Amino acid sequence: MTAPYEDFAVRLRQTLDRARFVQGRGRTSTLADRYAVSRETARKWLTGLALPELPRIIELAKDFDTSFEWLATGRGHARLGVGEKSSVYQRLTDNEGRLLDAFRNLPEAKRQLLVEFLS
Repeated sequence: MTAPYEDFAVRLRQTLDRARFVQGRGRTSTLADRYAVSRETARKWLTGLALPELPRIIELAKDFDTSFEWLATGRGHARLGVGEKSSVYQRLTDNEGRLLDAFRNLPEAKRQLLVEFLS
């Protein structure tokens, strides 16, 4: 028997892989820290035992430059702009894109500290 939300979990893992999000054993903890949920909740998302709430799916799609419809339902294209980087990414240099990706991979508390530091 497969997990009830296995299709979502596969799309979430693909999204994280494409974004070069932490791999291996640290993925669950990093995902949990970033979205301020328990490790158990993050594990359930990644294994298809539970779905995130709608606002969280929207946040995941935005954070990882993924189509909300595809992430939530599997319909349409995974990437915004049908496989192309969003217009925001098209305007960024390679270093700016790498910096933005690294920033997005930080837990929210560390993001706030970094913004305060840079301000």
